[in-house]
Amino acid sequence: MSRPPPEPTALPRTAAGFVALIGAPNAGKSTLLNRLVGQKLAIVTHKAQTTRTRVRGITMEGHSQIVFVDTPGIFAPKRRLDRAMVAAAWGSAGDADVTAVIVDAKRTHPDDAGFLALLQALAAAQPQAHTPALLVLNKVDEAPRDRLLQLAATANEHARFAGTFMISARTGDGVADLRAQLAAMMPEGPWLYPADQVADLSQRLLAAEITREKLFLRLHDELPYATAVETEAWDTRKDGSIRIDQVIYVERASQKAIVLGKGGATIKDIGQAARRAIEAALDIKAHLFLFVKVQEGWGDDPERYKMMGLDFPAKG
Repeated sequence: MSRPPPEPTALPRTAAGFVALIGAPNAGKSTLLNRLVGQKLAIVTHKAQTTRTRVRGITMEGHSQIVFVDTPGIFAPKRRLDRAMVAAAWGSAGDADVTAVIVDAKRTHPDDAGFLALLQALAAAQPQAHTPALLVLNKVDEAPRDRLLQLAATANEHARFAGTFMISARTGDGVADLRAQLAAMMPEGPWLYPADQVADLSQRLLAAEITREKLFLRLHDELPYATAVETEAWDTRKDGSIRIDQVIYVERASQKAIVLGKGGATIKDIGQAARRAIEAALDIKAHLFLFVKVQEGWGDDPERYKMMGLDFPAKG
């Protein structure tokens, strides 16, 4: 007696989608992105508003591929670049499958004007976007419990959230649960990137972002915000190492002198720190050469915005 043929094995269903990480400056979005993908992709400093580009990090959770979009912080813009950064953040939220609203639970109080304004803007956008949102209270290891409960209650009163997560991006506490929930919310479909790819970011741009991070860490006050970094050349040498030429743009000659430092000491320190970080992030042997150029009004150059992946806003 012949046996019936075995049932064909069903292939596992795959899912893929985009998650926009939005929130106020210094809420911990970049730290969370790096934690979620298990690799440093976004720059992290103690200064606010350091993220300018929309950095995409990619991770696999089961059969789901999650593409995280780390956005510039949402704040009251003053300059043209500020307006472009805020517009990019809201644009990413509107295009995403899920929006994760990151809140610094350590410093945010339920009646903070910025916190309430963010919730109101999200609530106004939700009817048109039809995008589910998660509330992510970050730095919970440094915040009192009663504040966490108050923040969660206030947020859910002002906007619709599909869930609330309390995490520490710094230590990783609660991040695995957040990633699992996001994976479950991804729409069914083919993966958007190869399974082993962790970023949608060129090596040239990532190297420039790393150098910009070191500028923010080394320089003081407003000067880092007046700088831009561009990778001009990327050449492979015979021994397999990479020569990287980067230009640091400043707006005035007095700023160039500060970046260079006495006897070139400051630019040397920045270059050494950036080279080590680039080598570690990209697993390469690098030779980094930094040049400082004065370009008045670089913040009004449309090409500079294009390189950062930002739309050039009208002046006003």
